[in-house]
Amino acid sequence: MLNTLSIQNYALIDELNVSFDNGFTIITGETGAGKSILLGGLGLILGKRADLSSLRDETKKCIIEATFQIEKYGLKDFFEENDLDYEEKTIIRREILPSGKSRAFVNDSPVILGVLSALGDKLIDIHSQHQTLQLADNDFQLKVIDALAGNENLLVDFGSELRVYNKIQKELKILLEFQQNATKELDYNSHLLKELETATLKEGVVEELEEQYEQLNNVEIIVEQLGKGHQLLNDEQVGVVNLMTELKLASSKLASYGSQFASLNERIISVFIEIDDISGELEILQDNTEANPHLLEEVNTKLQLLYNLFKKHGTSTITELVALKEELTEKVSAAENVDASILKKEKELASQETKLNKLAKIISGKRVKVIPSLQKQLTETLTQLGMPSATFKIEIQSSATFNAKGKDELIFLFAANKGSNYGDLKKVASGGELSRIMLTIKSILAKYEQLPTMMFDEIDTGVSGEISNKMGDIMQAMSKTMQVFSITHLPQVASKGVNHFKVYKQEEGNVTHTRMKKLEMEARITELAEMLGGKNITDSALAHAKELLG
Repeated sequence: MLNTLSIQNYALIDELNVSFDNGFTIITGETGAGKSILLGGLGLILGKRADLSSLRDETKKCIIEATFQIEKYGLKDFFEENDLDYEEKTIIRREILPSGKSRAFVNDSPVILGVLSALGDKLIDIHSQHQTLQLADNDFQLKVIDALAGNENLLVDFGSELRVYNKIQKELKILLEFQQNATKELDYNSHLLKELETATLKEGVVEELEEQYEQLNNVEIIVEQLGKGHQLLNDEQVGVVNLMTELKLASSKLASYGSQFASLNERIISVFIEIDDISGELEILQDNTEANPHLLEEVNTKLQLLYNLFKKHGTSTITELVALKEELTEKVSAAENVDASILKKEKELASQETKLNKLAKIISGKRVKVIPSLQKQLTETLTQLGMPSATFKIEIQSSATFNAKGKDELIFLFAANKGSNYGDLKKVASGGELSRIMLTIKSILAKYEQLPTMMFDEIDTGVSGEISNKMGDIMQAMSKTMQVFSITHLPQVASKGVNHFKVYKQEEGNVTHTRMKKLEMEARITELAEMLGGKNITDSALAHAKELLG
C-alpha cells in the first residue's frame, strides 16, 4: 500500500507531503484544482517519462518520493532479479534535474525506467475512463479466469516446464544449424585430421628425426672417422692404448713409494680404463654403422610431413599440432554423431511437449469450469450498475502453439443490449460502460488475489446518483482487503470513504499553489454539501451530506 507521498517543485506544487492509510480513500476537488497534477507526480514514481516543462522552478530539481508497504505482494524475487535491496517498507524516489536529466532510485539504489515501471505496475493500478485497453488484452482476460480457477500454482509449474521446453528447442535449432554447416566441412576436416594422424606427434620428435637424418645421410664420413679414431688408439707402435699401457706399468712401480705416487697411479689407471672403453665403443659404432637408403628415405618423409604441417597450419611446435588434432577430432566426431544428437534432442522435446500438453489441458479444463461463474458475477454486478441487459460470451479455443499461460486463446465478447450482436469489448462498449465493466472485473479479482493499490480516476463520470452509489459500495467492499483510492466528483461515492482528501488551489501573492489536505468530519460535511448544491450551501444540502455520511 501507498504510505506517504512527497512532491517538490512539480507543476503548481511547490511542496506537498501527505500520508495515507489502508482502506478506502477519497480525493475530491474542483475541476482544475490539480488532481491531474497529483496523478502526474505519482506517475513519475511509477516509471512514466519525465518532462522538463513540469518543473515549477526551472533552476531547481523536482523531487518526488513515495513509501510503500510491500510485504503482501510477494516481490522478493523481483528485487533479487533486479539486484535491489528488499525492504518491506520500500522507498521510491524520482528526480528531474534542471538539465532535463531524470534519475530514479529504489531504496537508494539507482534503477532504469524499465525496472521502475515494472515495479510500479505491481504497486499501483491507476484506472480511468480512458485507460480501459487492458480489458481487450487476452493476457488480462486469462488472468481474471485463472484467478477464479485457482490456476496460480499450475501456471507456475507450466512456466517452469515451458522454460525447459524453450531451452531444448533452442539447443535443437543449434544442432540443426551445426548439422547443415558440419556436412559441408566434414570431408575437409576429415582430410586434415587424417594428415595429422599420419604424422608422429610427440614432443622432441623433430629434433630426433633431424639427428637421425644427419647420421644416415653422412654414414660414409661417420664410418671413416670412427675407423680413424680406433686406429689412433690401437696402432701397434704409437697407439694411445699401447702408450697408456706402458705408462700404467711405470706408474704402478712408483705407487709403493709414497701416497702422492699412489694417487697419481690411480689417476693414470682411470684414464687408461676410459681410453680403453672409448676404443671399444668406437669399434662397436664402426661395426654397427652402415648405409641404409630405405631408412634414410623413411626418416626424410616423416620430417617433410612435419615441415609441411607446420607451414600449412601456420604453427611452429608439435604442441600446437597436437591441439589442432584434438580440435579436429572433436569436430569430426561431432559431425559424425550429430544425427544421433538431433534424434536424442527431438525425443527430449517430444517428451517435454507431452508434459506441457498435459498441464495445459488441466489448466484449460479448470478455466472452462469457471466461465459460467464469471459470466454470472459479471452480469449480476453490471445489472446493479445500470446495465441490466449486458451479457458476455466467453469461449476458450486451443491454439497450436504454447504461450506463457498454456495453449488457450480466449474469445471474450460483449453485448450491451438485448438482441445486439456480440462484439469485441473496446468496439461495442462505450467509455462509461467500459469503466463499469473494469470496476466489476477488478472487484471480482479482489476476491481471489492480492491486488496492488487501486486508484480509480473519475470512473463514475456521467453516471446517475443511484448507480454511483452502487459503484461506491463496490469500491468500499474492495477496500476491505486492499487499499483503494477514488478521485470523484460525486458525493454518493465520496461519502463511502474512510479517509477524505481535498485538492485545492491557493493564491499567495501572484503565485498559485496546488495544496492537499485531509478533511475531518465537519470539513467533510461541508465538502459533500458543496458537491451536492454548489458554493451556496443550504441547510438541506448539509442535511443530505450528513445523511450520506451516516
